[in-house]
Amino acid sequence: MSARKSAEPSPAAMARADRQRLAAEEGVRAIADVERQAIEVRKNMARLRELREAKEVADAALALSLPSPAPKKRTRKSPR
Repeated sequence: MSARKSAEPSPAAMARADRQRLAAEEGVRAIADVERQAIEVRKNMARLRELREAKEVADAALALSLPSPAPKKRTRKSPR
């Protein structure tokens, strides 16, 4: 068995290190992308929640301003 004593890495080792570096960079970009999308989703959810709550308040105010409907008279069933 002969051990290499040269300080220069082999082409395979250089390629492996390059692939690992690229994979790490892509991983960081992917995580940042996921976090950015999560922030956008939370902002949109907050916007929609505000719209829904404003609509519910407006609907409640409208319901209070309208006169209550007259109760319906009960009808008797005719015996057969």
